[in-house]
Amino acid sequence: MSALSASLGGGGLRSLLPGSAAEARPESLSPSLSAPVRTLTPPSQLSDLELIDGCLAGSRLMQKYLYERFAGRMMAVCLRYAQTTFEAEDVLQEGFLTVFKNLASFRRECPLEFWIRRIMVNAALRQHRRNAPLVAVSDGGEYPEDLVGEEFTLSNYNFEELLSMIQDLAPRYRMVFNLFAIEGYGHKEIGDMLGISEGTSKSQYSRARAILKSKIERLDAHRTHGSIRS
Repeated sequence: MSALSASLGGGGLRSLLPGSAAEARPESLSPSLSAPVRTLTPPSQLSDLELIDGCLAGSRLMQKYLYERFAGRMMAVCLRYAQTTFEAEDVLQEGFLTVFKNLASFRRECPLEFWIRRIMVNAALRQHRRNAPLVAVSDGGEYPEDLVGEEFTLSNYNFEELLSMIQDLAPRYRMVFNLFAIEGYGHKEIGDMLGISEGTSKSQYSRARAILKSKIERLDAHRTHGSIRS
């Protein structure tokens, strides 16, 4: 059994999911739950630090609580980087395995959610390198950097609409757009992370914005046309 499997028990990460065999066992039969943690406190009333301490003490229940607290939000992050829900689920599982493996190294100097989010982004980058290595843009032209200054709001669109538009981007554009526009990395940082030049990162971001702007304009036109017909 690997060290990672041992840290999560024989069932691995999936044993933390609702309805698993591990969840169905009475707590008295699980030696890991003998750790001195507040297992009777409702999960919503436990602080992030209490969850961390419980996980480090070996409590499978605290691992389950931590997973359930952040899985939904982290899945939304993974979906933006993946092309399909299946890929996003793979990223989510890989990310949480890394979280539990490295939880003892969390310095508690930043919010736990921020730390977990960074791990998920890195897991998405690793999957992207495995599945679709980034290449330089070669689609016949440069795209204006001043596009960044144009009005470009996404607040009028629901999550499903935005997710669909972002997932439709070519992988190289999707990665750069997410890292710059949503995660807040600079183009030099993105270049270092993806093994591309700073200029290529800027070009790919501009192209991604142009594509998304075109999709939004078509969506707006469809909405307007639909409202006129009704």
